Amino acid sequence: MIGRLNHVAIAVPDLEAAAAQYSTALGAKVGAPQDEPDHGVTVIFIELPNTKIELLYPLGDNSPINGFLEKNPSGGIHHVCYEVDDIIAARDHLKETGARVLGSGEPKIGAHGKPVLFLHPKDFNGCLVELEQV
Repeated sequence: MIGRLNHVAIAVPDLEAAAAQYSTALGAKVGAPQDEPDHGVTVIFIELPNTKIELLYPLGDNSPINGFLEKNPSGGIHHVCYEVDDIIAARDHLKETGARVLGSGEPKIGAHGKPVLFLHPKDFNGCLVELEQV
């Protein structure tokens, strides 16, 4: 059901410093900051030949990233994102197998302008999983 790895998301306490590190130290192609108010984050995508890294930074006091950074003040891997062909079929299949879909269960539009869903980390070995329809 899942396709390729779309991105690995890393929550960071300083978005500009993290972006500069990827650009300067690693020589990566770094995108521009992009506010995602529906998700409470500002993101920057790092383009790699085979996938992307998504840097996440809190957007506002109610950002879900705030709690993560309180527990992990240096930042850390927040989630992995896999591509799916049909997000509704994937959601329904996952629910049938007992996996929990976070939020209302209805897809939201993600940073790439495509429908996304998140799956409970306790159902996937402690890893928050994002699904993105391609």
